[in-house]
Amino acid sequence: MAQYEDFKIDQGADVAIELHLVDADGGKKNLTNYTVNAKMKKSYNSDSDDTTIFTSIVATPSSDGVVTLSLDNTQTDGLKAGRFLYDVEISFSDSDGETIIERVLEGKVEVSPSITR
Repeated sequence: MAQYEDFKIDQGADVAIELHLVDADGGKKNLTNYTVNAKMKKSYNSDSDDTTIFTSIVATPSSDGVVTLSLDNTQTDGLKAGRFLYDVEISFSDSDGETIIERVLEGKVEVSPSITR
């Protein structure tokens, strides 16, 4: 089950969020051969035009379990102030070629409006 976390971002600012993932034993999750995807949108039923995609990377070394999500100032400047929903998923292909997807984080993002633009 995914962890739940709310956070705020400023409209028109660069944003970087660093996640430190752990395995069931509390150790650093080895993310070798994993990919990460993260998106936010106004509501669960919003269309794809309302979706903002985070730049999502597994940091080096992947065995440290660190994921970085980011949005540049152009992306956040285009967001309307208010509440959004987001989630983060990691995935890998097992030895049978089946893709395993795990949602690791979800929650709400509050976009704070900018005066200086």
